[in-house]
Amino acid sequence: MDSLEWSGRVGDLWAEEWRRTDRSFVPVDAVLVETAAARVTGLPSPRILDVGCGAGTTSFSLAARLRNARITGVDLSSGLIDVARSRANAVASCRFEQGDATRWAGARDFDLLVSRHGVMFFDDPVSAFTHLRSLARPGAGLVFSCFQSPAANRWVSGLAHLLPPLADPHAPGPFAFADETHVSTILKRAGWSGAEAQPLPFEYVAGSGEDPVADAIDYFRRIGPAARAIRDAEGAQRERLIAGLEALVREHLNGDRVVFPAAAWIWSATA
Repeated sequence: MDSLEWSGRVGDLWAEEWRRTDRSFVPVDAVLVETAAARVTGLPSPRILDVGCGAGTTSFSLAARLRNARITGVDLSSGLIDVARSRANAVASCRFEQGDATRWAGARDFDLLVSRHGVMFFDDPVSAFTHLRSLARPGAGLVFSCFQSPAANRWVSGLAHLLPPLADPHAPGPFAFADETHVSTILKRAGWSGAEAQPLPFEYVAGSGEDPVADAIDYFRRIGPAARAIRDAEGAQRERLIAGLEALVREHLNGDRVVFPAAAWIWSATA
């Protein structure tokens, strides 16, 4: 995905949808934060960089878990940074800056770099992770989450017969880091050592409230692969996509929620 999209229309959409995206990532955020916190155990006041911080949720979770941490969140989207800053009034340990983390150099010698699903969109991942390593002190930790394959994420695989196939599975996008070997090679080339991936199956909550089906359909029509495909389609193909999305959502209605089986990786490495 072009970085200009994140700093424009796509970033603005995510800024509008931060509550629903946060809802879907609750289980990921919990494991990510615990894994990250373990990397700075014993440090009296760890300095943490949240890469692609979005609306700030992971930063705030880290601040609650690590009371003496100093956390800087960076994101391309000015809309998301505005949301993060508006939520940070009572969290003095968090600050947020709009910028491209692959070039940002507002500070150095971080003890930990963390990212919740924010690194799969790098245009040049080796260069990006090399730059991020330059912001870390020797021995600093890197912890990030990303999706496993589309096949392991039913909210995508359930529409595979209607969505256009990925021309390049490693192209910037939500599933660019699905392949463990590919990611391990990137990190090694960028100067990170000891890279390990922990599999994390989780429940992806796509809809809730009074009408969870309508909530999930509306969400998927705004965020993710189905939204893009529906925007780009016309006529009968567009109608097939919408009908397929509705059928998939109804199939995963569970009580007052729409829940999909999903799977992520939690990566850890050392500078």
